[in-house]
Amino acid sequence: MSAELELAERALAAAPAGDALAQVTHERSLTMRFALSRPTQSTAIDDLTVLVAVARDGRVGTAATNVTTDDALRACGRAAAAAAEAAARTAGPGEYPGFSEGGPSRPHEGFDLATAALDPAAGGAALQQAFAACAEQGAEAHGTWAAGDVSTAVASRAGAHASDRVTDVFMKVTAFSPSGRSGFAEGTASALSGIDPAALATRAASKAVVAGEPLQLPPGEYPVVLEADAVGEMLGWLGYLAHNGLAYAEGRSALCGRLGERVAAARINLSDSPRFARTLPRAFDAEGVPKTPLPLIQDGVAHAVVHDLRSAARAGGGARSTGHALVPGGFGPGPAPTNLVLLGGGAEDEAALCAPVERGLYVTRLWYLNVVHERSGLVTGTTRDGTFLIEDGRITRPVRDVRFTDSPLRLLAAAEALGAAQRLVGDAELYGPRFATGAVVPPLRARDFAVTASAAPAAA
Repeated sequence: MSAELELAERALAAAPAGDALAQVTHERSLTMRFALSRPTQSTAIDDLTVLVAVARDGRVGTAATNVTTDDALRACGRAAAAAAEAAARTAGPGEYPGFSEGGPSRPHEGFDLATAALDPAAGGAALQQAFAACAEQGAEAHGTWAAGDVSTAVASRAGAHASDRVTDVFMKVTAFSPSGRSGFAEGTASALSGIDPAALATRAASKAVVAGEPLQLPPGEYPVVLEADAVGEMLGWLGYLAHNGLAYAEGRSALCGRLGERVAAARINLSDSPRFARTLPRAFDAEGVPKTPLPLIQDGVAHAVVHDLRSAARAGGGARSTGHALVPGGFGPGPAPTNLVLLGGGAEDEAALCAPVERGLYVTRLWYLNVVHERSGLVTGTTRDGTFLIEDGRITRPVRDVRFTDSPLRLLAAAEALGAAQRLVGDAELYGPRFATGAVVPPLRARDFAVTASAAPAAA
């Protein structure tokens, strides 16, 4: 039994009588930030958090502590029970069905011993390689390198009893040329060996130094080639707006009334696959429910949404948790897929995706997305750090960043081709407890990308 699971059992024993769950998270992480091809900041975290959740009359209260004495654990449990009782008293009985009995979870390969050492020298070497690669192209490197080692344990009076340990590495490089233009590249993996800092920096710098005055593109609908980073961002919003089981149960999902129907091009196969190669796997969710593969869209047909215990109870009809709780008792906005996998297609690379395009847009990444209309899945945002014009099948010149207003589901319906190579697109720039996630995706070409405005003023 791991030390974290032993502590979870202690916290559970100290909680007041009744339905309860204890979650223990031990995070060790290291982050290094850099700008102007120089290190600027480094931080190290070693945090042990005990969270106790108590259910009363269908309501859940939680409390957390960093102190692990018996008195502190009892106080934490009492605070969680008081919160649940207050919610039931003021809002009336709720729908929460009680904590899970858990179950056996399959092992994964998401832990790497060398990464768990969190050697600052590895981060320093990564920064040096990025600086050198950018310098070779006359660009400056800005960005972040981070690595983490997270152990998690869950125990419940219903029978859940599980522990897990994962590692992750994340590096992003934004390169700036003397003209002020920027290019971006990012890498995410469960092990240090999965990141090539020099290759990332080279890819970022090559976009920043493309010659030519940026074109200001007028509003309109354009064929678009999205790099994997942009595809991953769109799919993250699709998970939140469409495959969120609580949104589906409440009639807010873009898939309401559409399960079993074709919602995307026949070439689209999307799943939540925690054991797929290159994902950041976990054995169970925050409520102790084991993780299993779940097809979401197969051959363009919508098959499922994801559930935690709360959203499954709200949905009714025999719905069960699919192992997607983000916090015990249910995350406010609802559950979300955290191991998205979009299968690749037949295009060799991004150049092959561009080849049929007479005039269109090439997009590296998307930024600052916000919901326009939840029920239809419509979002708006801007392109960033490498936007280019495609003419006669080739990238010809930079384009000023544009604002778009479009739907991830519509883009999948309009997908004309997918790249053969998939890449894990993640985000470990975390401002709370470390919970690194990512989507394994290929680049994609689609019709009618809706450009609504320029994101930058025209040159004087």
